[in-house]
Amino acid sequence: MDANGRAASTLIYFLLARGERSHWHRVDAVETWHYYAGSPLRLRIAGDGEAPQTTTLGIDLAAGQQPQAVVPAHAWQAAESTGDWTLVGCTVAPGFEFAGFVLAPPGWEPTV
Repeated sequence: MDANGRAASTLIYFLLARGERSHWHRVDAVETWHYYAGSPLRLRIAGDGEAPQTTTLGIDLAAGQQPQAVVPAHAWQAAESTGDWTLVGCTVAPGFEFAGFVLAPPGWEPTV
């Protein structure tokens, strides 16, 4: 914990099934996504006023997939499975706090 009581880091893991999304959101800390199992994950990242960049998390390195990806603090991010399901984890440092979380309204997309 830091002087303000914030954890040094936090970690979650979760499953995204076909048709489910981690909707556009941002946090006030660096977030690292980790691929664990299932279909590859499509992760989109965008800074304010930037076009989204897509990274595919998975184990097929020859196909350009990555086992992990880092989202800078305050960057917008969204994710979805490319198949039936994907098991991923996210590490946030300093630790995740809801006070630093912003969920975009439904249908929102980054604009350039």
